[in-house]
Formats: sequence, structure tokens, C-alpha cells
Amino acid sequence: MRADVARGQDDCQCATTQMRLYRTARAATPLPMTTHPEQQYLDAMARAWNEGDERVDRTGVGTRSLFGVQMRFDLSDGTVPLITTKKIFWKSAVRELIWFLSGDTNIRPLVEQRVHIWTDWPLDAYRKATGDIIDRDAFERRIIEDDAFAARWGDLGPVYGKQWVDWPRYSPAGNGLFRRDEQGVNQIADLVAMLRDNPSSRRLIFTGWNVPHLAEMALPPCHMTYQYHVANGRLSGILYQRSCDLGLGFPFNIFEAARDRPADPDAGAAGRSRARRTGVDGRRYPCLFESRPSRGGTAFARTASLPEAEPHPSSGKHVRLSRRGFRHRGL
Repeated sequence: MRADVARGQDDCQCATTQMRLYRTARAATPLPMTTHPEQQYLDAMARAWNEGDERVDRTGVGTRSLFGVQMRFDLSDGTVPLITTKKIFWKSAVRELIWFLSGDTNIRPLVEQRVHIWTDWPLDAYRKATGDIIDRDAFERRIIEDDAFAARWGDLGPVYGKQWVDWPRYSPAGNGLFRRDEQGVNQIADLVAMLRDNPSSRRLIFTGWNVPHLAEMALPPCHMTYQYHVANGRLSGILYQRSCDLGLGFPFNIFEAARDRPADPDAGAAGRSRARRTGVDGRRYPCLFESRPSRGGTAFARTASLPEAEPHPSSGKHVRLSRRGFRHRGL
């Protein structure tokens, strides 16, 4: 009898503690706002920080992870989402996208334009292979100046653009053998043709997730699959990300996804479009927000002041594309 009473008291105390923790978590999580499209990004950041699953990843830094985060952006007024609560080097994003669409896999064209996004991977490979602790600037300088060095150390393997515009294709060579064609499948060209000739198709897709080639890539594609839908003269697109760094990668990813709209100008759908982004593993690295070691028992120290950022007033700092190029609106 006494044991039952003791267990009941313990259960009551446990429930009370859980309720207090729940109320504390609710108080720490800002209420959702839908008045500005950027708010959904800030809400996702806050959710990852307050509710994300703490895990160890390949970087050894650790993350807080959410599964299945979705965001929607209306592009029908000619704008593209450019996050205002973080400085975005959008010109670098444009150059990276053009590099993707060219099918190139060497960092040389990027570093020639002072785009350093992909340098870390070949630089790390070079250091490990040679023992030469060269800094980034010196490494990029050699990539630019030395053709042989660039060919040997600047290639990333069959990443993104290679799969987008030159997916390997094989033809029968006889005796049960197959020979690789000189030119692979250009998924982008095929997609544009389908949008023009068969816009109601359910195959308006391109992807970079080529399983046999993943091990050859410096980094398997994070923004891996894009799908499009045309209805009533309106083009909608969805980006599927297997992995998304909300703090650093996402602002680039959503900007590039909004620009990468392969609509046929004659169809008139390019100016009336929407983008949806689905991140299967949306994560945040605690070191971006708290450099001091945790004093508690948890792996990461929490920073209470984190989600106080607000999007730019009015329409926000989106980029409007015109025939004259880029111009900022709402600043």
C-alpha cells in the first residue's frame, strides 16, 4: 500500500516536472508569424535550436536536427527570396548556379571569380595527400596559375552540374557489354523541352542523386531533387534537400532554387511561379551561435537571445530580376 502511494507521488512529481519543462520550452519558442515570408525561416531556426535532436555528425561538431521542414515562397511578383537576417553573397550564389548549369566540376572557374564555396574539399584532400599545410589563398592561386595542378587537385568528382547536364548514358557494345556514350543525358535541356511540349507531365524532374557515383563526389548532393508543376499558366517548383544547414547553406539554396526555374518564356509561366522547399534533415551547428563550452550536462549550450532577428520591413530585401539585371527592392 505504501509502495503504491510512493509510486503515485513519484508519478505526480514526474508529471509536474514534465509540465514545467513543456511550459519552459513553449516560452522559449517564439510564436509563429506569417506576415513575412522570411519568418518561416526564422521559425525553423528557432525550432531547430529549441526542439532539434542533438546528434553527432561527420564534421565532429554536432548539430541540432529537425526532420521534414517545409517552406513556401511566392515568386509571382518577380522577386526571389534573399534572407535579410543574414548577409548573403548573392553574386557568389549566382556564379555557383551558372557553374552548376555548365556541368563543370573543377573549382577553377569559381576561384577565378573569387568564389570560395567549394575550395575546402580539394584543399583538404591536397593537404592529406601531400602533407603540405598550404593556406587557402596560396592553394587557389596555384589552381588559377597552374593547369596541371588545377586538373589534379581542383576537380570535385561528378558533383551537381555533372549529373544535371551530363548524366552518364550507356549504349550496347555487343556480347552483353555496354559502352559509355560521349555525351550523357542533359536533364535540364530535357526538362525545358517537356515544359514546352508536355507541361502536364508528372516527370518534370531533375536530380543529382546518382547512386553509383556518390562515392566519387567530394560531397553528395544536399539539394538533390527538383520537381515542377504547371497549372493555369503557373509554374510551381519543389526542392527536396536530404540535408540542409539552416544557418549557412539554406539562404544560398533557396535563392538558387528560386532562380533555377527552367520555364519556357513562350509559356508565360516564368513570371507566375511558386517555390516550395522541403528539407528532410534541417540542422543547425551550435558553434555558430555559442562559442563558449557548455556548463551544464547537455552537449550544447543554449543561447536565449538567438531568435530575436526580424525580417526587413515592407516587402523585404528580395531581388527583382529585370532585363537590366539585378536590382534590390524594399531597402
